[in-house]
Amino acid sequence: MQILPDEIYQYYRKVAFRESALLKQLREETAQLPCARMQVAPEQGQYLHLLVKLINAKKIIEIGTFTGYSSICMATALPDDGQLIACDVSAKYTDMAKRYWHQAGLTDKITLYLGEAETTLVNLMADHANTFDLAFIDADKNGYNDYYECCLRLLKTGGVIVLDNMLSAGKFLASNMDDQSTMAQSIRALNEKIHQDERVELCLIPIGSGMMLARKC
Repeated sequence: MQILPDEIYQYYRKVAFRESALLKQLREETAQLPCARMQVAPEQGQYLHLLVKLINAKKIIEIGTFTGYSSICMATALPDDGQLIACDVSAKYTDMAKRYWHQAGLTDKITLYLGEAETTLVNLMADHANTFDLAFIDADKNGYNDYYECCLRLLKTGGVIVLDNMLSAGKFLASNMDDQSTMAQSIRALNEKIHQDERVELCLIPIGSGMMLARKC
């Protein structure tokens, strides 16, 4: 979803981010897929890259990897001893991600867990609770609340959760709640929950289709 008016957005794309040749190639290859809209926008990738550096993240979990654009953006910002755990259900799309991780020289920094994300997150809690610096959630929207709760338990104090698509999900702005999709209702409910959640500090940023930042207090 493009939030800015088109004329401003075209200018914004010229100055808002720098995209490597490899990322551009990945974005263009992904654009040929039937669900290409699942990929983050380049400006979102740039934002995630910079955020990793700003908070000095060393340990990241990503829920929803798709073809690997966002994981490359984050992993390239990690220090040499940094690690990113990627969670996804699709072997097909993550095979493409693995191909690009290899080209980017990131195979030692990224570990892929294939399977239902909530199961992976619960299993990680046994040995990794309160150890992650950053979580990026960009998967099935109806599962966002559960992912958010799991990530709060996995994050260190001061760690940050980023949730994508928080301003766009079906009939998001329909005045009649009955006209909104289940996905839209889930996102709206979570936005309101995070707004009232005293466990975090928050900021909802209108880039891409809306990125919510929640910092664990």
